[in-house]
Amino acid sequence: MRKRWLAIAVVGALLCVSAPQEPARGDTTKCTMRFSLEGWSIFYERESGSGTIHCDNGQSARVTIRAKSGGPTAGMSTIEDGSGTFSDVSDISDLFGTYATAEAHAGAGESSAARVLSKGSVSLALSGKGTGFDLGVSFGKFEIEEVGGR
Repeated sequence: MRKRWLAIAVVGALLCVSAPQEPARGDTTKCTMRFSLEGWSIFYERESGSGTIHCDNGQSARVTIRAKSGGPTAGMSTIEDGSGTFSDVSDISDLFGTYATAEAHAGAGESSAARVLSKGSVSLALSGKGTGFDLGVSFGKFEIEEVGGR
């Protein structure tokens, strides 16, 4: 009986240690991003741009953005003064890296765009208005990198 309780205690302790730890609610920050982005696509889509991330804990960073994807798509577009909202994170550094993206798009002339991206437990909702023409469906990656690094 004693060995059984010891085994249960050891397994419980291992599960607690190996489980991913979510930050306590008070230890998170809410971050937003303002950005501009331009790109083109002909079966292969490529976009690049820049922006600034601001968090409610006072952290901020200038960033570069690169997106690459593929699929049956064609067009050219520019987004100026786009905005993004991240899920709560424990630190601004959690936001840098590669996000998965999938989108369907169609537009000509003035248009608006919206995307939802994910990177593990971090999600990012983007929206913006711009100009251009595009049509298609694509899957790929969206990268956010801090300018100058830390």
